[in-house]
Amino acid sequence: MDGDNVFNIRGIFSKNLKRLRNAANISQLALAGRANLTHNFINDIENGKKWVSDDTIGKLATALKAEPYQFFLAETKWNEKSAEILATYLSDIENTFLNITAEYRHRYIPDSSNSEEADDDQL
Repeated sequence: MDGDNVFNIRGIFSKNLKRLRNAANISQLALAGRANLTHNFINDIENGKKWVSDDTIGKLATALKAEPYQFFLAETKWNEKSAEILATYLSDIENTFLNITAEYRHRYIPDSSNSEEADDDQL
């Protein structure tokens, strides 16, 4: 392979870490807290100054609710996977919304089937 075709793994990792962190809408400081790492270490990883161990990759993946392979997708592969990833996030958001609305409906809106039975009993 010539120099133009060699993957810059550290650069790919740092771009994807930042991309995944931004997609999760969290700061470097928040990610550091979730992953039990320091803010400076997160910053150094995103700037390509530091490399990570397999343990750190696991912590970051868990904190970002991502799959470890997502840190290593080249830009072209990320674009191919972006629709799939977006669909996963949208599905998660939709399920969360449905669960929350069902919980609030159950909590704050009387069960209509019970009120109909009560009306029948009064007749």
